Amino acid sequence: MKMTLDWQKYLDTAAQAVAEGIVMLKNDNNALPLPAAEPVSVFGRSQLHYYKSGTGSGGMVNVANITDIPTGLKEAGVPIYQPLAETYRKWNDENPYDVGKGWGGEPWSQEEMPLSDAAAADAAAHCRYAVCIIGRTAGEEQDNRMEQGSYLLTDTEMEMLKTVRRHFEKMIVLLNVGNIIDMRFMDEANPDAVLYVWQGGMTGGTGVASVLTGATAPCGKLPDTIAYEITDYPSDAFFGDVKNNNYAEDIYVGYRYFETFAPERVRFPFGFGLSYTQFAVEHHEENGKHIVTVTNTGKCAGKEVVQLYCEPPQGKLGKPVRNLVWYQKTDLLQPNASQAFDFSLPLPPSYDDSGATGYAHAWVRGAGTYRFYLGTDVRNAKHIGNVILEETELVKRCEQAMPPVNAFQRMKPQISAEGTALTWEDVPLMHIDEAQRRIDHLPESWETVSTQRILLSDVYYGKATVHDFVGQLDNRTLAELVRGEGMGSPRVTPGTASAFGGVTDTLSAYGIPAACCSDGPSGMRLDCGTKAFSLPNGTMLASTFNDALLTELFTLVGMEMTANKVDCLLGPGMNIHRHPLNGRNFEYFSEDPFLSGMCAAAELRGLHQAGVTGVCKHFCGNNQETNRHFLNASVSERALREIYLRGFEIAHECGQADAFMTTYGSVNGLWTAGNFDLCTLITRQEWGFTGITMTDWWANINYRGCEPDRNLFAAMVRAQNDLYMVCADCENHDDDICISLEAGSLTRGELQRSAENICRFLLHTNAMRRLLGEDVSVDVINRPADECDSGEPVVFYDLEADLTIDLTQIDTSRDSSHAFALTVKEPGWYMLTFTASSELSELAQIPVTLFCMGTPWGTFTWNGTAGKPVSFQKKMPLFSRFTTMRLYFAQSGLHMESIQFERMDEALEIANLANSED
Repeated sequence: MKMTLDWQKYLDTAAQAVAEGIVMLKNDNNALPLPAAEPVSVFGRSQLHYYKSGTGSGGMVNVANITDIPTGLKEAGVPIYQPLAETYRKWNDENPYDVGKGWGGEPWSQEEMPLSDAAAADAAAHCRYAVCIIGRTAGEEQDNRMEQGSYLLTDTEMEMLKTVRRHFEKMIVLLNVGNIIDMRFMDEANPDAVLYVWQGGMTGGTGVASVLTGATAPCGKLPDTIAYEITDYPSDAFFGDVKNNNYAEDIYVGYRYFETFAPERVRFPFGFGLSYTQFAVEHHEENGKHIVTVTNTGKCAGKEVVQLYCEPPQGKLGKPVRNLVWYQKTDLLQPNASQAFDFSLPLPPSYDDSGATGYAHAWVRGAGTYRFYLGTDVRNAKHIGNVILEETELVKRCEQAMPPVNAFQRMKPQISAEGTALTWEDVPLMHIDEAQRRIDHLPESWETVSTQRILLSDVYYGKATVHDFVGQLDNRTLAELVRGEGMGSPRVTPGTASAFGGVTDTLSAYGIPAACCSDGPSGMRLDCGTKAFSLPNGTMLASTFNDALLTELFTLVGMEMTANKVDCLLGPGMNIHRHPLNGRNFEYFSEDPFLSGMCAAAELRGLHQAGVTGVCKHFCGNNQETNRHFLNASVSERALREIYLRGFEIAHECGQADAFMTTYGSVNGLWTAGNFDLCTLITRQEWGFTGITMTDWWANINYRGCEPDRNLFAAMVRAQNDLYMVCADCENHDDDICISLEAGSLTRGELQRSAENICRFLLHTNAMRRLLGEDVSVDVINRPADECDSGEPVVFYDLEADLTIDLTQIDTSRDSSHAFALTVKEPGWYMLTFTASSELSELAQIPVTLFCMGTPWGTFTWNGTAGKPVSFQKKMPLFSRFTTMRLYFAQSGLHMESIQFERMDEALEIANLANSED
């Protein structure tokens, strides 16, 4: 299977996704599109620091070039007023970008340049149009906060907007953010146009310019409701606690809450987005079919999204008054052109976790009238018809699964002639015997008697079954198979997150390939510095409402993965935007589970076309980053089924999802990595899932009522969470599998069950095809030279107590990098000594930045040294067995000599270092 990846097509497709994902909220006074060739003034420091993504594993993609917004405008032929641009560049040089410290340490925003009236007046004398850019980031381990510079604008940013407003005829605000932010600036500064341009990856500026210039009419739609105040969101009172979050809003998340209880608190409704043209949406029935016709009634070409919502009968359970059940984006329609779609009226079932309908722990359709609304957002959707169900229908019987154990109350509507009242009811609690449930589902163990070893290739070629293959493996080998290796395993592509499968010599001898996993939803994270494609963030992709476009884009992503010998992308991220302050919302799609599931399915279909796959994460309830390793989510069974699991179920049903990743935290008192109900009962027995489930990296696991522990692998295997990610040594890891097998608390059959899942998965990977010598190569064409990898292998060095690496021969020219990796045999804190020299003058400044596992750990600046060696030191913790490092040279003129590592043994000193600001 040989493929060709056209890099230019990749760039164009990603830029189209950016353009289609931009959501225009306001466009008064004909502010947009910008007139051809008319100059604009660009305000805001973010013009120099475009946020291509959020922070953490979901955003750490190495790129040579990012097309920021001013560059995109220039390339589109828009003149930028240079004196103002130069003012920002000079101020930026004097106030360097703050990269933060360590993992997740980048601040939410950068200090904004104070804007003087004189600077604004000068720019306004030369331009009618002002473009103001507000930038924000957040991410893994770093939630947003209700603070200036995060969810709120800073005083300096607000003053900038007001100053620009006083001087400019046309004022356009662009929000380069990963998540919705406070919108009160619209009232105070009254801009003419406001657009969420999100975080568009490496082609963000190209897509933004396409929309601003009118080459693309805006057609993105909000995947979230924008309320007036943060306190309007129903989860706000229950978000942010470091120990437990009660999901008291239950199924009333986002528009489901606002349309039911508080429509007056909505500033911009779910699904909303303006265009430069107008559309008429007409519905009719023909031969028993429902048909919607969308007609472009405006003066320029554009696309529209038609959305279908259902209002189910309230019944005994209580329901949201709107539920998205279908959507479709048109092709590009020229003025007066039309496009028609036929659709059905699906009756969404509800999950009864109390028995109120007579069917406890079951999916049901309540009797009554189902009303349907069609339009271009949830608020303007018009009633188009009803379906009446005479009697309550049992759709599917289930078992109580993942129920709450702590009492709390949840929202429920009470609808009367006077309106809808918000009432509360007790959440149904656990009544199952979890221990007995596991015993009732214990698989039988088996042995394969064979005169010769069966290889996995024998299964691949149909000479044996997976069952036979796994049956021959002894318990020690089976234990090795459920351990993933990483990060930065030398068995797979350098700098990636992990290897699993053939991660020991014993497993390799059975012909088991080592499959490669790489972060993440925004593109491949390659910590060694290898360049990859940086994608638009999840929120932007959801805003396109264009499944076909996502499939096209991720087919190209899959080809790039194949070219880099990466088998699994650790994404799509699928958690629900439960609250606007969740720092990782940028990786995820929406507040709506249907939209989230359909987006994930579209991405998976693209990856599968290239022979690779995605790992849907985080499964489930990972809706807060603060204290995520120890946080418990108390959620009703109904909310889990209808909201927080539903997207994953759709990804399985519509995208053939074959890999899930559980979370760091706990749901209803049980850490998901060891949750039998989640990983076996719901996923496999109810949904029919046959793929693999892996933990998040170094995740905790527990037994009910016990403290979490990273080494409770037996609990993981008992749950049928197949893989622990990751281990430093998969052959001799200090977990409890073998002890538990001997004690009888884990059975061989359970261990074999996970091994069978893993082997069945590996049989369909490119890793297996590569091992067997099949051609799964990719020709990459039209890729710029500076985006290509140097091709030099990453060298691994053994680090024991101390190590000195000779760097005299490396390239230190401007914008070059040098990557290497360590096999850390004695983990601990180390003193690093960097030695270099320069023949430049003593006024020269030559900065070198050290990256460890993709995270910047410090910048060291040499001056001219008259050719004499000068050293800098840095104290660092090195606890990952495989540690990738990279030196980035921002300027030429330095001659590197060496890096020395010396282990620091004093326990007290180490404790002090852990809290140092070094």
